[in-house]
Amino acid sequence: MSRYAWRTNFCGIVCTMTSNKPVLVSGIKPTGDLHLGNYFGAMRQQVELTKSGKYRPFIFVADYHALNTMQDATEMRRRTRELVMGYLAAGLDPEQVVLFKQSDVPAHTELCWIFDAITTMPYLMRAHAYKDAEAKNKEIGVGSFNYPMLMAADILLYDASVVPVGADQKQHIEYARDTAEKFNRIFKDEVFILPEPYIMPEVAIVPGTDGRKMSKSYGNVVPLFASRDELARRVMSIVTDSSSARPENVYAIHKLVRSTAELDALYAEHAGNYKMLKEFLIEDLDRYLAPMRAKYEMLKEDSSLVDTVLARGREEARAVSEAKMSRVRRAIGVA
Repeated sequence: MSRYAWRTNFCGIVCTMTSNKPVLVSGIKPTGDLHLGNYFGAMRQQVELTKSGKYRPFIFVADYHALNTMQDATEMRRRTRELVMGYLAAGLDPEQVVLFKQSDVPAHTELCWIFDAITTMPYLMRAHAYKDAEAKNKEIGVGSFNYPMLMAADILLYDASVVPVGADQKQHIEYARDTAEKFNRIFKDEVFILPEPYIMPEVAIVPGTDGRKMSKSYGNVVPLFASRDELARRVMSIVTDSSSARPENVYAIHKLVRSTAELDALYAEHAGNYKMLKEFLIEDLDRYLAPMRAKYEMLKEDSSLVDTVLARGREEARAVSEAKMSRVRRAIGVA
């Protein structure tokens, strides 16, 4: 038995499938190393939602979505496992959540094709991502153009009532709602329910070491599972402005792990001593992240746990999605 003491039986499948709770669906792309921006901007809130007991959560690794930008098989496999380990280390409980890979459930792409057949190109051309690429004169792949339909399939397969998103992602849920309504109208059968966006409150926009939004594309991240030495190196590289009363970029990260009342007193006491304030941040971040880092290292040592969790998730997700697809096939006349 792992030091996690996670049960490896399949009781979670039976319990979840018979639940009458509203379904929550969320997908995460395995496209890079997890960093503080990922955790405080989304992961922490998603974990808290699943722990609330209010929902029947389906969380999937969106590897087919990631294929639009990641086209290296070895990296895809590695990133997928790292993402699963990261979410488990961050507190996602595999006994409470159906955690699976999108590619393990064939219904996602089958339903996407069915939605393609009733969707027009002008409608997809309204997508913010497409308009942005067009404005920048970027060549856009078919997968990226069709992204909203695969996402609609992801959501509607499980009768999702709630989809946690940032305010800038609300359009994805609107596409899913429109598609559900159109399908139900065309085929004269209320097959799909209409999902609602859950705009996550107090979503943190975490600054990177250069002051811009923390992003791997900027090379300004603080890795979520960095060693203490690496954490210290990254924090010490945070850009500061000597003309300010306090190092704002340091403070913005610091307030994620410590109350503003405590910080205001601390920063007033050590005003101007940016090096010491960074050292305080290193200590507080290390204390906050150490339990997650320890769990992550344990998962690296015992990779069978990831396999077990994904196998369980695959079986339940397939069972639920196939039940939905049976109804879809009857509605369109192929079964």
